[in-house]
Parts: sequence; C-alpha cells; structure tokens
Amino acid sequence: MTVFSLDLINAARGNAPADAVFKNANIFNPFTCTWEKGTLAVKDGIVLGIGSYAGKKEYDLTGKYIIAGLIDAHVHIESSLLTPREYARLVAQHGTATVIADPHEIANVAGSAGIEFMLSQRAGLPIDIRYMIPSCVPATPIDIGGAILDASDLARFVGREGVIGLGEMMNYPGVLNADPAIGKKLEIFSIRDGHAPMLSGNDLNAYILSGLQSDHECSRRDEAEEKLKKGMYLYIREGSTEHNIEELAPLITPLTVSRCCFATDDCHVDLLMEDGHIDRCIRKAIACGIRPELAIRMATLSAAERFGLNDRGALAPGCRADFCVIDDPLKFIVSKVFVAGKALADTLPGGETSLPSTFRCTVPSTDAIRIQEKGTARVIGIVQHQIVTESLRIPMNEHAQSDYDILKVVVCNRYGTGACGVGLVRGFQFKTGAIASSVAHDAHNLIAVGTSDDAILRAIEAVIRMKGGMAAISEEQEVVLPLNCGGLMSTLPYPKVAARLQGLHGVTEKMGGIEDPFMYLSFLSLTVIPLLRITERGMFDVEEFQDVPLFTDT
Repeated sequence: MTVFSLDLINAARGNAPADAVFKNANIFNPFTCTWEKGTLAVKDGIVLGIGSYAGKKEYDLTGKYIIAGLIDAHVHIESSLLTPREYARLVAQHGTATVIADPHEIANVAGSAGIEFMLSQRAGLPIDIRYMIPSCVPATPIDIGGAILDASDLARFVGREGVIGLGEMMNYPGVLNADPAIGKKLEIFSIRDGHAPMLSGNDLNAYILSGLQSDHECSRRDEAEEKLKKGMYLYIREGSTEHNIEELAPLITPLTVSRCCFATDDCHVDLLMEDGHIDRCIRKAIACGIRPELAIRMATLSAAERFGLNDRGALAPGCRADFCVIDDPLKFIVSKVFVAGKALADTLPGGETSLPSTFRCTVPSTDAIRIQEKGTARVIGIVQHQIVTESLRIPMNEHAQSDYDILKVVVCNRYGTGACGVGLVRGFQFKTGAIASSVAHDAHNLIAVGTSDDAILRAIEAVIRMKGGMAAISEEQEVVLPLNCGGLMSTLPYPKVAARLQGLHGVTEKMGGIEDPFMYLSFLSLTVIPLLRITERGMFDVEEFQDVPLFTDT
C-alpha cells in the first residue's frame, strides 16, 4: 500500500488540493469496526486520508455512510451466465469493487484458452477481477471434460497480471492419498483455496497440513466451527441455491471476523439484478443477527487481508478510492458507487468477444435413455437451498415416480464420445415437460431432467441445436437461452440474459417446478460434493468415490 509520490504526499498533507473530497460523511473504519464522521479526500484514484481537505470537486454527504468497495472472496463468474465484462458492469452497481474468481468452469470446457479468455476481459472494467488458477481440471481423474491441466500448465500463469493463487482443491481424496500430481500443483502458489465438504477430524487435519487454507462448502455450524478452529478461512456462501449465512451466522464474532468472508460462488444473473451481490450477503447477515459493522468488515478488510490485497478493504491513506455510499447501515442499500474516486459509469469501452464452440454432442436414442431394470433404485435427493444431495433408496414400481416425485435425469457427453448416463432424481416437482442445459458442473456435459423420455429428448435436442444453452420444454412452449460462449456464458448484455432466464423460469413454474431448477440441475453432476451424483457414465457415489449401478439389492 506504499505510494511514494511528491504530488500525492503534498495533497495528503493538505498543501495541494485533492481531486475530490467527500464531506460530512460517516466513514467506516474496518480496523476498529467503527464509524468516523469527516471528510474523505481522493487524488489520482488513491485515498489521501480523512481530515481537513479541499478538493477540485466536492460532494456533501451529510447523513450518508461510506464503505470501501465490497469484495467477493470466491465466485465462478461463468455461473452468472454472463461474460466477465457484463458481470462486472452488473455487480459494480451493487458496490462490489473486487471479485476473486476461479474460472474452472470455462477451463473444464476449453482448458488454458478458457483461462486466457477470462484474463483478456479484465482491462477497462469497473471492478478488479483477480483470478485463482483452477487446480482441478478435470474435477477428478475420472471426470474428463474438455481439457486436462497439469502442474506445468498451471505454472505458466504464475506472475501474470490478475493471477493471485491456486483455485479450490476439490480433489480432496487425491490430497489425502498424497497424489504426487496434486503435490506439484500445491507448490506453485502460496495462496491456495480449499474445498472440503463434510471433511473433519484427522482427515481435515491432513487436508490443512497439505497447504489448503480456506473452505466455502460449510453448510453446518459444527463443520464450520471445526474448520475455523483449525485455522482455515471461512467463505460463508450465499448463492442462488446455496444458502449458508443463516446457519453459520452465530460463528461471526469480533474474535472470528478477521477469518471470515462472504462468497457468492454460483449466482444466476437474475438474482444479481433483483437482489444484489455482496450487498445482498450483508443484508442477509444483518437479518440473521450479525452486527452491521462485522458484516461490513467481512465484505471488505477480511477478504482483502485473506488475499494479501493491502491496497483495498479500507478507506485508509494509500488505498484504492473504490467505495459505495449507503443511507442506513441496517438496511444497506447502495445508492452511489465511486470507482477510483469518480462516479460509476454505466458503459464499458470496446466490444464483446467470445470463444469458439466446442460442442459436439448428439441426441441419444430412445433406447439409450430407457430404464428397463426393476427393484430398489438409488435416487438423488435434492436438498432445498443446499448444494449437497441425499442418497435415497426407493423401490421402483408403477406408482413410485408420481408418489415420490421421482424424475429421470440424463447426462450426455458434450465432447463427441456419445456416452450417455441415466439416473433418477427426487425434488424437481415437475408435473410435465423437461429442462436441459449445457451448464453441468464441472465437466459441463449436457444434462436434462423431465417427466417423459419424449420431453427429455426434445430438451436435449434444443440445447444441441444452440451448441450450448438452456431449454425448457412444456406441452405448450419451448423457451431457450443460447450460451454462445463455451456453452456457459452469453455475450448479450446482462438485462437481456436476465430477461431470457426469467422466461425459462416462467415455463418451469407452469410445469410445477421448484425455484431455480436450472441451478439445482447444474449441480447434479458435481462429483466432489456428497452424496449421490450423475455423470455421463451413470450414477456416482461420492462417499465411495466411484460409479455405482442405478439399482441395488440393499
């Protein structure tokens, strides 16, 4: 945070005018978690300090509150369905100044070219995107997607502008088995994010000992408390379907707040538009009993310190002059945003770019998705507002699907192998129709769920026709959202993407479906989150960490 410049030093001393001053404001101090009334001075996009200052431009913020730019400690921008440029334009309006992004979604599809694309979009944005280089492409050795990145591939990104560390290490079985290939990856960066859902006891000790420093997968208080006590940073997540703040809020105290941050992880564009970004997390935290000052510290200084970003997280001398203005800390509604001391602009320079399509999927035959066996089936159980699933055992008879809300789920390999896996899932609540998507963590094969084979195949065909996207098929309608950038993101402006997503949700609501069905669908293939999943190979038991048959005698 050292800034050695005669012009800045003279302005900080009050011997020369600032570019802008913000008078009579209540300014948040995250070091003491208190508010200080005064005048904030800015020059050349840098905070000069709080004191007696005059500026070329003056703002009177009487009765207003100023907070340093908000920070998202862990996010996959691709999950918003937006490119980094449009994502930045949207979240900046909610006071976000920095996001720590892991581009492993596009990396699983396009490898190093995908990471290069994400890095290429950093320039000229109203927020600072810092990237954690994906550690698990593929997520596990048996989940082959569009690319394989080994330690030598990751090492090429060391020292690149915007790269700060190693992304979430999802292959915790590989860590616990001391896989040499993982060891080489852990040696590349000193900042390393973890990913260890439900890991505890000695296995958690071993995982931390290996160099993993954080976790964002805690859904239970006892799990989070153990990881906090053992020295991990906690990223408390509030995504489209993963709601963890309410459960974990009691852990946030003045003694723990420096080790806790907020993460949105996976949020669709419509949620970001309607409810906000990290500002939404702050509001939820306050509603759950966390003191506003502690919640704001989590969203600013705590995240900055975690990643060694000493030039942000506070409005202290030498820091970036990125901040937001609110009227009431208890309500935390962002009214104005300033980037480098200037009011946020609504437009971005230049045009949008994309990635070439890698979509080589074919529509499976009716026979390929037919379930002919009988007996007791393994069924994936959706857990509302969580990313984990249940591993259910349900006897399948002629009434089982309607009695137990069980639907067929199909995963088709998108990379040209023709492989197709079929399983069963409980919890979508559809009464008719089907949905399909090319967003299916982490290999991002094509995934579909529906009430009939015909509807499922129609939805799959719609996604293939777009070369990636989302489709909702009912008896009356077919609504689609093309994702022309890697089958994960749209290059359309964010309001248009949100409108199309809302159109999809309108159809699924008429079908009787749960809220955010596409986000739940995208996680059904995520083989690093307990308990039961589905891939192009069929059913996968995460605890056993192996493929398992759909039907079982036990």
